[in-house]
Amino acid sequence: MTRNSSSYTAPAEAQVPQFSSRNFRDALGMFATGVTIVTARASNGQLIGLTANSFNSVSLEPPLVLWSLARKAASMPMLCEATHYAINVLTAEQQGLAEQFARRDIDRWADVDFSFGKSGAPLLANVAATFECFNRSRYDEGDHIIFVGQVEHCSHHSDSSPLLYHGGRFFTEHLLGDATVADEKETSR
Repeated sequence: MTRNSSSYTAPAEAQVPQFSSRNFRDALGMFATGVTIVTARASNGQLIGLTANSFNSVSLEPPLVLWSLARKAASMPMLCEATHYAINVLTAEQQGLAEQFARRDIDRWADVDFSFGKSGAPLLANVAATFECFNRSRYDEGDHIIFVGQVEHCSHHSDSSPLLYHGGRFFTEHLLGDATVADEKETSR
């Protein structure tokens, strides 16, 4: 078989999916992610919090992160109006907290240890990392809104074990070896 790249022409438009929504969700679930709780305070003082695993870095300069939320989420209007929010990265010991903030029709904040950050957003206690963000921009895509936050303050505890989510279940890490991935700055010298 000859590899001739000039003989292939990609379709000019997106093709109709040949899979179900359930199949798509199951395939996405094979990508292991960390687990976060996004928190904010509405203009009326109401606390907002929800579990999200759609967290990503975007840029180092300026420091930007993103996360997404289903358009139909009850907290959507308040999160769109909030000037700031915090992304709290959970540890392996905080699975119960992840489940609590994922539930509906309960007081998600019952018995939760937190303080208010510099921007006024709630910061959860004992998390692996926090990112206090200015609600910089939002992008409407499909059935979700993508939030891009400009990080104003961050902190982390490097000795924390992460809470991971994969295939619809929670996990924690298992170290595969002592090798670390070199920082790009160090390898490009």
